[in-house]
Amino acid sequence: MTVLKKGDRAPGFALTDQFGKTIQLKDFNGRKVLLYFFPKAGTSG
Repeated sequence: MTVLKKGDRAPGFALTDQFGKTIQLKDFNGRKVLLYFFPKAGTSG
């Protein structure tokens, strides 16, 4: 796993949204994006 440092660009990735649609980071090129990751319910994370 690559550890990012402050100022690094996020690597490209794709995730499924709450509606089942695949969203890619590159879909937001040129815009500011805030990513918020949270643990799945019922996990220790």
